[in-house]
Amino acid sequence: MGRPNTGKSTLLNNLLGTKVSITSPKPQTTRFPIQAVLNEERGQIIFTDTPGIFEKSVGPTVGLTNKMAYSALGEELDLILYIVDKTRPKGKEENKVLGIIRKIDKPKILVINKIDLKEPDFSADFEFLKDEFPNFIEVSALRNINLRLLLDKIFGQLPEKDPIVPVNLETIILNLDSKKFVEEIIREKVFLNTRDEVPYVVGTEVLQLTERPNGTLYIKATIFVSDKRYKGMIIGKGGSAIKEIGQAVRKELEVSTEKKVFVELNVEADKHWIDRMM
Repeated sequence: MGRPNTGKSTLLNNLLGTKVSITSPKPQTTRFPIQAVLNEERGQIIFTDTPGIFEKSVGPTVGLTNKMAYSALGEELDLILYIVDKTRPKGKEENKVLGIIRKIDKPKILVINKIDLKEPDFSADFEFLKDEFPNFIEVSALRNINLRLLLDKIFGQLPEKDPIVPVNLETIILNLDSKKFVEEIIREKVFLNTRDEVPYVVGTEVLQLTERPNGTLYIKATIFVSDKRYKGMIIGKGGSAIKEIGQAVRKELEVSTEKKVFVELNVEADKHWIDRMM
């Protein structure tokens, strides 16, 4: 758990050694809890990557994101990883997250992230947390600094019980099917390629995901925006932006699937897409 953009998804991806949750430099990238499993000789860990909790539920997607983050806390859990970004000052948003975590009567590990970044540094804002959470560790999720030590701490806190899911399960992502995973990859590439031009009211829907006789993976998907002016931004002049997004999606999926991938993307303006899809 943590506020938006603390590096929760990056941390999960690098703890597992593979991509299960999309990342971008913007808040609200993760919109719903992602569950993934790690199996090793010491045991099994099921991680839940919760969406970042915002101070105020402004707008439909933020309100739903906060609800989904809270819903993840209602599930059975054994340990909380409280992720703090030391490059941002403590504020009302952090206080809100801290207030929620204080009410959870479960073991907790304070994870102070982004120690690879020397500036800006607001470490002093969070020193008091080390007294409240004596089980703490400083890491860089991006640079893989101290992540093995974090895993040691996690295994040290987890109770003994039988595996929750089969240890020989082929997939490590427990609550995303193939279409949903591709939708998330497309959404990530939209965020990364449009920078701050397009707001976070962007949705994706895979309409077709098939393997053709020649072994090529064919993907047809729609990107939804709430207003026509954002449609032009995503398409770009002469279709340049949507072409870059499609190429980025194709390259990543070809690496992860080891197949040739063909991606066809369309953009639609629909102010009601959130009501239909979230």
